[in-house]
Amino acid sequence: MEALGRHLLVEFFSCRRELLDDLERVEDLMKEAARLSGATIVQSVFHRFQPHGISGVVVIAESHLAIHTWPEHGYAAVDFFTCGADIDYWAAHDFLKKVFAAADSEVRELLRGGERDSAGRLVRRREVCGV
Repeated sequence: MEALGRHLLVEFFSCRRELLDDLERVEDLMKEAARLSGATIVQSVFHRFQPHGISGVVVIAESHLAIHTWPEHGYAAVDFFTCGADIDYWAAHDFLKKVFAAADSEVRELLRGGERDSAGRLVRRREVCGV
């Protein structure tokens, strides 16, 4: 049984603060993370907030990588969402953890779209709270 996609939700703690506020560098690093994962980059859009912080997304043929930074806290939240079974988002995670010099990271992995059998039929639905 397979899901339609995999979603890795990552929190990086105690990162290099100055790096988390460098728009061009963060965009370059996110693109490199996508390349290291084996993804095909389609487009990227990044924005720097005032007085600090960056949000951005690298759209990949297999879905996306997104980041939101809080430099004043040395914190970055990163999403890796893929629908390609050949994408190694752990390679992207390890690369970003290293270059951000994160002291720690917390990771949640979700299967998206429910689990499906070999014919593509949904075999299990996930409960959603608060909807």
